[in-house]
Amino acid sequence: MRKICFAVLLTTLLPLLVLAQATKATSNINTKGNLPSKGHAIQIVLKPYQNTKIYIGTNYGRNRVLADSALLNDKSEGVFESKTKLTPGIYFVVSPKYSILFDFLVDEEQHFKIIADTLSINNVQIIGSKENEIFQQYSKSINDLGMQLSVIENKYKSAANAKDSATYKELYVTKDKEVKAARTNVMKAYPNSMTSFFLNVMQRPEAPAMPMVKGKLDSLYPYFYVKNHFWDNVIFNDNRLIRTPFFEDKLDEYFKNYVSREPDSIIEEVQYMLTVAKTGKEIYPFLLFKFTNKYIAPEFMGQDKVFLHIYQNFFAKGDTTLLNEASKRSITERAYSMMANQLGLAAPSLIVNTIDDKKISLYDQKSPYTFIAFWDPTCSHCKIEIPRLDSFYKAIWKDLQVKIFSVNINFKEVAAWKTFIKDNHLEDWTHAYQTEADLNKEIQAGLPTTIRQLYDVFKTPTFYLVDGNKKIIAKNLSLEQFNDFLVNTANKKERK
Repeated sequence: MRKICFAVLLTTLLPLLVLAQATKATSNINTKGNLPSKGHAIQIVLKPYQNTKIYIGTNYGRNRVLADSALLNDKSEGVFESKTKLTPGIYFVVSPKYSILFDFLVDEEQHFKIIADTLSINNVQIIGSKENEIFQQYSKSINDLGMQLSVIENKYKSAANAKDSATYKELYVTKDKEVKAARTNVMKAYPNSMTSFFLNVMQRPEAPAMPMVKGKLDSLYPYFYVKNHFWDNVIFNDNRLIRTPFFEDKLDEYFKNYVSREPDSIIEEVQYMLTVAKTGKEIYPFLLFKFTNKYIAPEFMGQDKVFLHIYQNFFAKGDTTLLNEASKRSITERAYSMMANQLGLAAPSLIVNTIDDKKISLYDQKSPYTFIAFWDPTCSHCKIEIPRLDSFYKAIWKDLQVKIFSVNINFKEVAAWKTFIKDNHLEDWTHAYQTEADLNKEIQAGLPTTIRQLYDVFKTPTFYLVDGNKKIIAKNLSLEQFNDFLVNTANKKERK
């Protein structure tokens, strides 16, 4: 059963995560007028708390942050005030022990009064705010319906027989229609209200029935209908989006279920959202860094292309002003380390030394497939993965004409490297390493370092698979995934 109201309404008395993004809190008591004419001034009476600090908080995407504080006097009176306005959105009052008590809305008019008592938390009064009147009216009706739905759901789960199950299912469907009608009524009656805005953000389009096209059911139509209407009435430059607990979840749902994993499909969506969001002071950096963090170390192979697109089209065009110097340097270095090793590109030139210190090139390897393994003989994970690689090679890959090009990245541990090769019987591979002298030549010449920058080796082991022309066809996979890729590729060739 899905949730039927603002998700934040269900978080009463949950622990609050206080994050660094919170704005500077105030602690003034000002209950006798002289409130700032600009900025925000939210008066509050919160019984039975006295002579203690309370807070208001909001969301920053999925995280909760504190936005302001107020010191209550001996009459339980206080005020949240500042010369600057709060970003409009869903807010909540937080107790001295950081528990969420109840929710309210902040719109552009930020002068109003809250009267509440923790012994009767469902009877909060908000005076001087039309938006909160609408919100409270909706919340009361929807919560009443929600409680009724919950009772029906529990009865359905404990039904003694199929007849009772069918009865409660029918009751649930009927009550659920009342919930939807309540939402629709609010949006029709107050189309420009914040409550309607948030309901629009929350809702998902219902998939229509499959239409008949040329005598056949079009099974893809419902999917594309939902995808094309998923963001109806949502504009991505609205800062209120991140001041909700449900926007980021909806965003993740969209990319998981309605956007292809192909990098170009993701890039199209990301480009559109960031371009529209650009005028949003808070939503734009939120989306920019969310997508950057997601695709700088992506879940699926090849999606680092999305990060490169973001870097080239946003950061490289001036948006590094949003970063401190360390972050600027980190993101720029990461981008340049990815550029030379994208899927479909020719592998960078790799000329290294053999065990007996003769020069050898990756491009000298003649085979339909070459598996490149960058590793360190002192790395504990490598000591596990490299023998496993040999097991796949001997059991399956050798028959698929795969050659292993093994590169030790630690020139200080040549002796340990040779010992590991001998102890693990890795004689059937091509083994090589980059000398300290060759690395220093690259650095002194101001060239990108071959291993760290051109092959993006920031962790060990790092693996690549190239074809007979040394074009990169797979990377950043587990050994099991590489094996599946090779086997599937071989099977496709046999079927042709």
